[in-house]
Amino acid sequence: MEMQMDFDRLLLFEHARRNAEATYAQNPLDTENLTRWGGALLELSAFQSVEESRTMIKDAISKLDEALSIDPNKHDTLWCMGNAQTSYAFLTPDKDAAKSYFDSAYTYFQKAIDEDPGNELYQKSFEVAAKAPQLHKELHKQNFSQQITASGPGCGAGSSTSSNANARGLKSQKSCDLKYDICGWVILAVSIVVWIGFAKANVPPHEAR
Repeated sequence: MEMQMDFDRLLLFEHARRNAEATYAQNPLDTENLTRWGGALLELSAFQSVEESRTMIKDAISKLDEALSIDPNKHDTLWCMGNAQTSYAFLTPDKDAAKSYFDSAYTYFQKAIDEDPGNELYQKSFEVAAKAPQLHKELHKQNFSQQITASGPGCGAGSSTSSNANARGLKSQKSCDLKYDICGWVILAVSIVVWIGFAKANVPPHEAR
């Protein structure tokens, strides 16, 4: 059941990404579309290997930055950018480099609150962001980066009949689970923005007549 839900989410956000890309070709100044695009990429990054996740999150940041260059005060985009910066920070092993992303996320969350003071989700994100650097430190103290890198090009990819290979596979799977937990912790709520925008702009394929 859980695997099916993940697969459905993957299809949904991949569809949202493709629609956003098509819409961008027609109207590159649509900030709602750019925000949906960035949010979809951020969601999809949770299904990738670590290196691919970094690349996809960077792409999401680029789309969100483009939206903010058009409308610097768009609060949902500011909030999504905060999540993107936090996600990238967790996948950055170097403490100082990660800190710059955490600091940036904190600033974006604060700006989102300034634009929409009554938003409880933004406030919660702001509060959680303050604890993120300490969590990053604890995770990487346990050789998190080495473990997730050892998971290879994909979670659960391939199998072996040898006991050693099975042990490595189990370790890799645990590493992947940890990576997904971290990504999910910081980007889960982004789906709200993407879902709402997607519902406004598109009809899911299975509902089309």
